[in-house]
Amino acid sequence: MVWKILLALLFFSFMIFAHEFGHFITARMFKVGVKEFSIGMGPKLVSRRSKKSGTLYALRLLPIGGFVSLVGEDENSEEENALNKKPWYQRFVILFAGSGMNILTAIIAMFIILASSPYYASCVVADSPNYPLEESVLYGAGIMDGDRIVEINGEKMKVYQDISYKIMLDGVEPLDITVERNGEEILFEDIQFTTDEEDGVTFGMPDFSVYAQRKTLKTLLYETVYESFSTVKVIYDSLIGLITGKYGMEAVSGPVGTVNAIAESASMGVRTLATLFVFISMNLGIFNLLPIPALDGGRLVFVLVEAVRRKPIKPEHEGYVHLAGMIILFGFMAIITLKDIFKLF
Repeated sequence: MVWKILLALLFFSFMIFAHEFGHFITARMFKVGVKEFSIGMGPKLVSRRSKKSGTLYALRLLPIGGFVSLVGEDENSEEENALNKKPWYQRFVILFAGSGMNILTAIIAMFIILASSPYYASCVVADSPNYPLEESVLYGAGIMDGDRIVEINGEKMKVYQDISYKIMLDGVEPLDITVERNGEEILFEDIQFTTDEEDGVTFGMPDFSVYAQRKTLKTLLYETVYESFSTVKVIYDSLIGLITGKYGMEAVSGPVGTVNAIAESASMGVRTLATLFVFISMNLGIFNLLPIPALDGGRLVFVLVEAVRRKPIKPEHEGYVHLAGMIILFGFMAIITLKDIFKLF
C-alpha cells in the first residue's frame, strides 16, 4: 500500500509543479513579483529565499496542492510589480498558464507514448483472428474488411480513439456509421452494438478490430494532435454528463480513488501508467479552467468582466465569491473522498 501512495504522490506533485510553474514563469515574464512558490500545503519542510528576487521557494508537509503567491494577487498593492497593476490581458495569461502547462505536459506525454509505439491503430476495419469480422455487428450491416470509418452519427472520426469512445458513449442506441470504400462514402444506418454496465453507467461495446498503420513523423504528429483532442472531448463529455445527471456520483473519483487507479495502471505496465498520466493531467488543466469561483477559470471570468466593463470589480467582492466557491469545492471533495473510502470496503 505504501508504494501506491508514494507513486500517487509523485504523480500529483509533478502535476502540481507543472501547474504552479506555469503561473510562476508567466508572472516573471510580465515582471510580477512572486512572494512564494510552494509545493504542498501546511507547515514548511524545506524552504529557501532567493537573494536576487526575494521569492521564497518551499516544500510543505501536506502533498495536497501547491501555490504561487504573487504581489497584488488578493489585494490592491501600490507596488510597481503588483499583479493588480498589470493590464487585464497579462493577468489573463498568468491565470491561464497553470492549466495551460498541465495541458501542454499531457500533450508532450502523449507524444512520448506514441513515439515509443511501433505502430498505431488506424480507422480501417480489419478481419482478424481475434475479432473475426463476420462475428461483428458491422458485418451484418454490410461493412467490409478494408472500409475506413469516417463518421459516426455525423461526427468526424480522426483517430481510432474517436471511434471506440463514440461507440462506448452513444452505442447504447443504434448508430449511423459512414465508411469510405474505394474513394466513395457509404452510410450504414441503425447499427446496434452490444452493451455493458459498470458503476451504474451503460456503454456500447466495440466488437471489431482495425488495421495497424506504420509509424512515420507525419502519423506521429497527426496521432498526437488528434488523440489529445479526443482526450479533451472525453473529459468535456464526462463533465457535461455529471452536470446533466447522466453519470451518478458513483462514477466520480477523488484522491483515494485516483490512488487505486494509479496503482492498477502501474501493475499493467509503464505505457498504461503513462496513459493515465495524460488523462489526469489533461483533466486537471481543463477542470481548473471551469468558470467556478476559487478555480483559475473563476478568476478568469472576473478578468474578462473587467475587460468588458473597463474597470475592476472590488477585490473584497471578488474575494467573497471565491471563498464561497472554495467552501463548496472542499465540501464536494470531502463527500467524494468518503465515498472512495467506503468503496474500498
